[in-house]
Amino acid sequence: MSHDDEAEPEGGPLRVVLADDHPIWREAVERDLVAAGFLVVGAAGDGDKAVRVVTATRPDVLVCDLQMPGRSGVEVTLAVAGLTRVLVLSASGEQADVLEAVKAGASGYLLKSASADELVEAVRRTAAGDAVFTPGLAGLVLGEYRRTAAEDDAPRLTARETEVLRLVAKGLTARQVAERLTLSHRTVENHVQNTLSKLQLHNRAQLVRYAVQKGLAD
Repeated sequence: MSHDDEAEPEGGPLRVVLADDHPIWREAVERDLVAAGFLVVGAAGDGDKAVRVVTATRPDVLVCDLQMPGRSGVEVTLAVAGLTRVLVLSASGEQADVLEAVKAGASGYLLKSASADELVEAVRRTAAGDAVFTPGLAGLVLGEYRRTAAEDDAPRLTARETEVLRLVAKGLTARQVAERLTLSHRTVENHVQNTLSKLQLHNRAQLVRYAVQKGLAD
């Protein structure tokens, strides 16, 4: 099957807008996509124009750089996420850039070192609704979502439990915590035991380690 046959779903070729402030690079990408049977319906060299072109043409996919004059690629993604699917094509593989783009609504993230075939396949899959990432970046994004989900599922401590935990992590005994917070020794012990139970920890050493990891012991 030829590229042309693969690229054309029912209703005609996939419609693409390109946004990148380097005209030579943009033209090279356009040649690759056109050769694969896509229809490039617009191009932009800055973020503000990218939003205008996408709004006017409603393409299937916006292929967008991150660093552009005017609005950044992330800002463009936020603005057009409801109008089209966005595939970021960037020279940066930095974790912060990838995660920021995905959180803004990008469907995929491809490095500019990708081959023409990889780019064509990424655009096709983005249009189909797949999440597409340069190998190595997918694991990074998945790991971040797992971490975020784990934090969302973390047990909720009360304000008082957190306050007691912070003081215990600083090395205060239960009696010293009680004096500091004007509580009974028994009440402090109850808060410590409740916190251990909620966090599924077994002793104060683990409790202190947890507090340090969460930044409560500074």
